[in-house]
Amino acid sequence: VTEFNIKGEKVYLSPILDLYNQEIISYTITDRPQVSMVMEMLKVAFKRLRGCSQPQPVLHSDQGWQYQMGIYQQALKVQGLSQSMSRKGNCLDNAVMENWFGIMKTEFFYQKKFSDVQSFKTELKDYIHYYNHDRIKEKLKGLSPVQYRTQSLVLT
Repeated sequence: VTEFNIKGEKVYLSPILDLYNQEIISYTITDRPQVSMVMEMLKVAFKRLRGCSQPQPVLHSDQGWQYQMGIYQQALKVQGLSQSMSRKGNCLDNAVMENWFGIMKTEFFYQKKFSDVQSFKTELKDYIHYYNHDRIKEKLKGLSPVQYRTQSLVLT
C-alpha cells in the first residue's frame, strides 16, 4: 500500500504486481487504508488467477498491518495461495513492488498537479492501464507487460 496527498486529502493505492511480467494484475484506490481495500484487491486478483498454471502462486508483501489480519491470511489460504512477507524493516525483500511505486510516482505523481481527489484517481487508473498495456520494458524484450504475457500465451 502506498499513500498520496492530494490537496491535503490522503489517497491509498493497493496493487498486486505479477513478478513474471511486472503487470499490475489487481489494485484498489481508496480514501482510507482499511482491510476492505486489500480484500477487494484480492477478490479481483483471485478472478484473474483462476486457471493459473502455477501450482501454488505466492503472494508477497511487506509487513503492513493489512497483510497480518486473519481475514486476509484466510482468504489466501482458501484460494491456495502461499503468503510471503518481508522481514521487519527490510524494504529490499519487497524491492520489486517498492521499485514500481518509485517508477509510478516519478512518471506520474510528481509530474502533475491534480485539481481534486477524483481527477487523481481517474488519472491513476489511466496510468496503470498505460503501464500495463503501452509502457515497454527492456527486461520484457521491448514489450509492455500485457504484450509480453499474451505473446507467451500464444507461443505455448
